[in-house]
Amino acid sequence: MAQIKVPELAESITEGSIAQWLKQPGDYVEKGEYIVELETDKVNVEVISEESGVIKELMAAEGDTVEVGQVIAVVEEGAAPSAIPAPTVQAEAPKEAPKQEEVKSQPVESKEVDSKDRPIASPAARKMAREKGIDLSSVPTVDPLGRVRKQDVQSFANQPKQTAPSASPAPASKQVDSKPVVREKMSRRRQTIAKRLLEVKQTTAMLTTFNEIDMTAVMDLRKRKKEKFLEDHDVRLGFMSFFTKAVVAGLKKYPYVNAEIQDNEVLLKKFYDIGVAVSTNDGLVVPVVRDCDRKNFAEIESDIMDLALKARNNKLALSDLQGGTFTITNGGVFGSLLSTPILNGPQVGILGMHTIQLRPVAIDKDRMENRPMMYIALSYDHRIIDGKEAVGFLKTVKELLENPEDLLLEG
Repeated sequence: MAQIKVPELAESITEGSIAQWLKQPGDYVEKGEYIVELETDKVNVEVISEESGVIKELMAAEGDTVEVGQVIAVVEEGAAPSAIPAPTVQAEAPKEAPKQEEVKSQPVESKEVDSKDRPIASPAARKMAREKGIDLSSVPTVDPLGRVRKQDVQSFANQPKQTAPSASPAPASKQVDSKPVVREKMSRRRQTIAKRLLEVKQTTAMLTTFNEIDMTAVMDLRKRKKEKFLEDHDVRLGFMSFFTKAVVAGLKKYPYVNAEIQDNEVLLKKFYDIGVAVSTNDGLVVPVVRDCDRKNFAEIESDIMDLALKARNNKLALSDLQGGTFTITNGGVFGSLLSTPILNGPQVGILGMHTIQLRPVAIDKDRMENRPMMYIALSYDHRIIDGKEAVGFLKTVKELLENPEDLLLEG
């Protein structure tokens, strides 16, 4: 017998939740094959079997909280049954093997259903459907491959007078003072986000200062160069590389914005690993672009694109999220005109970008022009950053973006 245990995840992570079992009791598993997906505070982790054999017992159900080192499954060592596809075929294409697909679509506590009749759905969608008592086969989706996503389940649940076909109402639905409500359990990641944001608000002297940027020069430069940039580097020229380089220049000029408080000491960081906030279906994550002072625009854009794709596909590693020195968040992609971003502790500064909006601007005392303007916000920890430094940092970012050729001089 071989025990499957929750592996060491990271220094700060001691537990997780069973997000989805990829194998069921009686299924054959190859050594090194994934058998369960764990949801942690930061990322989802797939756990492999250390031995080949048959799954004898699952020691935890989907949704259960498990600790590092806890036994969650037992594998009975032995050769693959003859009815199971050859191990070599399964190792070469584990996601296409009929048995694997059948197993992957069956939660621990699901009813007996023919796998051919089960809809294709993401783990997050299946979890939400179980919590809300919704039959996934009744959920419409706009995905061209027919895959049901979490937002499809949410939209279906929010439709008036529509419930999943079942013998009894969804257990999560309740009546409060004759008004319908739905009680949902917060995901582990959402609980962690809530806890840390509240902790930052309670333990820092957070303050926000604002400025605005005339984006005319950046937009003109981008318009002139974007086709050649894409041709040369196989990545699009976006605004984030401009802002990242401007932020690095500001951090070099005002080093306390790139610092951290540790007990009674200030840790001044002489490297520039910039976190870029990415919105996913399961909440906000902040993957880190390393050594931004040493990278050119194309390298920064490529790193941001890769990290955002990994975030949305739930493929981020813990190393992608650790060690950032400063964060940039762009609420403008959702239409936000102005906001006060909350610090991403233990960092002491975060820059908020916002939507670009045409506004009348005084060119001189006699002329007005409509210009593409963006409000920017710097939230900072007033314990170590004074207003003069915060305003100076934000002004540096503004001046560089209004004269983007100067960013080339910043390396």
